[in-house]
Amino acid sequence: MTDPRLAALAARLPDLRLLTDPADLEHYGRDWTRRWPPAPLAVALPGNLDEVQGIVRWANEHRVAVVPSGGRTGLSGGAVAAHGELVLSLERMNRALGFDPVDRTLRVQAGMPLQAVQEAARAHGLVYPVDFAARGSCSIGGNIATNAGGIRVIRYGNTREWIAGLTVVAGNGEVLELNRGLVKNSSGYDLRQLMIGSEGTLGVVVEALLKLAEPPPPSQVMLLALPDMDALMRVFALFRARLALQAFEFFTDAALRHVLAHGAQRALEGEHPYYVVAEFDAAGEAAQQAALEAFEEGVNRGWIADGAIAQSEAQAAALWRLREGITESLAPHRPYKNDVSVRIGAVPAFLHAMQALLAREYPQFEVVWFGHIGDGNLHINVLKPEALADADFIAQCEHVTRLLAATLREHGGSISAEHGIGLVKKPYLEGTRSAAEIALMRGVRQVFDPNGILNPGKLF
Repeated sequence: MTDPRLAALAARLPDLRLLTDPADLEHYGRDWTRRWPPAPLAVALPGNLDEVQGIVRWANEHRVAVVPSGGRTGLSGGAVAAHGELVLSLERMNRALGFDPVDRTLRVQAGMPLQAVQEAARAHGLVYPVDFAARGSCSIGGNIATNAGGIRVIRYGNTREWIAGLTVVAGNGEVLELNRGLVKNSSGYDLRQLMIGSEGTLGVVVEALLKLAEPPPPSQVMLLALPDMDALMRVFALFRARLALQAFEFFTDAALRHVLAHGAQRALEGEHPYYVVAEFDAAGEAAQQAALEAFEEGVNRGWIADGAIAQSEAQAAALWRLREGITESLAPHRPYKNDVSVRIGAVPAFLHAMQALLAREYPQFEVVWFGHIGDGNLHINVLKPEALADADFIAQCEHVTRLLAATLREHGGSISAEHGIGLVKKPYLEGTRSAAEIALMRGVRQVFDPNGILNPGKLF
């Protein structure tokens, strides 16, 4: 180990696992954006809280930047290490530490994958309800860092609704025990909530105390084909009024073509411009009858062109694959992604403005979009033509993103719904936050991380 800084770290923490092999540096130094060549100093894989604290204190003494790392499934460059930073990966800290049956909480280490958290909750007869397609690879710490939402926000809210407490190593090296699982706690600022969504710029989340919920009642899954964009919000309003929705996800015909080519099975005949996967409580005959009546009303009003309802768990999984398989099916095309949100009430006007903008500015590219219509979150994927150089493709996409950011500002929206700002969206933060807010955010960061060692260059 030739770097004297790493030698000092190894001497301070002799049991710490450090990686410096070029293949490891490349693997841990990037996230799903793939836009920045990874160039970390090394990768540290701590096994406990003391080692995390030791790393942060060492980083302050030697002025080494640290990039906290979970599953690195983000799409904003928030976990990229491209300038000689130390990657602090929590992947070894991946265990459930304890369950409290009275409080219905599960204490977990930050590197635990979301799917493993869900399985641990089910083992106690409860559920951790935050969910999305990357459940098998994303970590709970990364979910907390970006306040991840996913496919069931309409029923359960974002990650922040389910965090009862956090153990964090702040940027100054102090260990903070935040909220300690209290249901009511009006003793000043809620620093737990401040940490959630902070993208690793204030502290390193080491452990989380998660709230668990009762399993939802039996549900049914329905696939709907819609004749036009305006029908999306009309059907959503109809179903929300009649049913207890758990999810309401939409995608376009272009998205369907890609996921079918990737191995999913077609569920409806014919071609339609828009589709919805809806999941709703169906515990009894009355709830099932309400769903059929809502569907029939949508058909009679001309809002629904066709539909199918799952008759088994296997059929429900097949319908969900049409939505959840989209991101994987698009990956070979190296898409440029936008992850945006507006108020639910602003969705219709924004959809029309967005569609006009994309049609005008992207005539040469295929654009695939889908999202969580029930919470105002849209994912826009611009597919890269094989013959176009990466730099030229990104430059053209960033030009359109600036226009999209302006459109979002007009509709009171956000350039980042659930993947954070990271490196990708820094130029557009001012469209979502005022100058006064950004100044206060910088001040908060200075307090928690006075030497600026945690994830520098991200967010601001």
